Amino acid sequence: MFDQLRPTLVESPADTAAAIDASEFRTGGRRILIGTDTYPPDVNGAGYFTSRLATGLAERGNDVHVVAVSDKGRAYTHQMDGVTVHRLRSRSAVVYPNQRIVLPGGTVAAVERIFDEVRPDVTHLQSHFTVGRACLRVSKRRGLPVMATNHFMPEPLLHHVPVPQAVRDWAARLAWRDAARVFERADYVSTPTPLAAKHFADRGYSGFIDAVSCGIDLSRFQPRQGDAATARAHFGLPDRKTVVFVGRLDQEKRIDQLIRALPSLRRHHDVQLVVAGVGPYHDALLKLAADLGISAYVHLLGFVSDEDLPRVYHTGDVFAIASVAELQSIVTLEAMASGLPIVGADAVALPHLIENGRNGYLFDPGDIVGIGARLDSILSSAEDLASMGSESRKMADPHEHRRSLERFEEIYDQLVQAAGSRA
Repeated sequence: MFDQLRPTLVESPADTAAAIDASEFRTGGRRILIGTDTYPPDVNGAGYFTSRLATGLAERGNDVHVVAVSDKGRAYTHQMDGVTVHRLRSRSAVVYPNQRIVLPGGTVAAVERIFDEVRPDVTHLQSHFTVGRACLRVSKRRGLPVMATNHFMPEPLLHHVPVPQAVRDWAARLAWRDAARVFERADYVSTPTPLAAKHFADRGYSGFIDAVSCGIDLSRFQPRQGDAATARAHFGLPDRKTVVFVGRLDQEKRIDQLIRALPSLRRHHDVQLVVAGVGPYHDALLKLAADLGISAYVHLLGFVSDEDLPRVYHTGDVFAIASVAELQSIVTLEAMASGLPIVGADAVALPHLIENGRNGYLFDPGDIVGIGARLDSILSSAEDLASMGSESRKMADPHEHRRSLERFEEIYDQLVQAAGSRA
């Protein structure tokens, strides 16, 4: 290991990942191949980050190729926001029917053909599953330097498996060990935050880990200018105090806890909960709101385009997140950049973003009374709303996307130089 160191899509008519001559798309700079097991249209944090990383690197003059799971089942290659995306043949996952996976059979051979075509300078893995492993294996055969970024936490995935908790705990330990074995073969490993790095090390990873923020585009996510009523009207929302959350409607996000905290909060404030995102828990969340008699105050916006996403944050007075499975939480950073106070669970990476009394408050995971109390405290004070929102923006500044891209490019250059000196 080296030491210290919603998109516009133009599809190729070809039906194989190697059908496009990669040289047609070379734009100069570094030639970077990113291997990932999740990529848009998948809806999750890792896929979203990987897409923004690839697009950002391409905008900076790099020739970027992504090897990813096919969203259509068949293999094909296409251009997506200035990035060449090589899709590998896939099938639906059993546990997540809306998620597609690549099976091992024939994958290494398909990836070999892509590497022959692309001839990358460096490989950057975003996962350790089938696609990530295949890209790692091919890179090592060819003596190419490999960086890997970990977004993986097995515990949320295992919540969906109908087995006793002891079995899930055992499976999580095995999954962490498996991830560590794969990532230890990379030349350079990063995670989004220092806490995420410690989390990985505590679960068996023995190598050096660098913390490199996923980063956000501060030019897109900015504090609201003017009246919140305008942003609320854009989404057809009533003009009242608003708690906002953005993310997948899934069990691991614990959105039900935000809904359960709302009735007591409404005793003190005319407040509503606005949630932007899609996922399998949509109907269950609506039923919970109905059972609690607060349907009129829980608004699920569904899918929101990238263009409209900044407006979602502008509907809110405060951002709340109950998830305990965040290795960084891009949506929390976006909310901070948008000038919102934050109320979040005291777990994994969220304490890295939230300072009690400065830009919001932490609560004990699962403490619904605590969620309501902290939201009440902020919503009761116009001074806190203003000062905490201002501090959130200041705390988001170091996570500017350009700085993250520059750091990744520095690491790529170091790896390529080190590989060249060994040749």
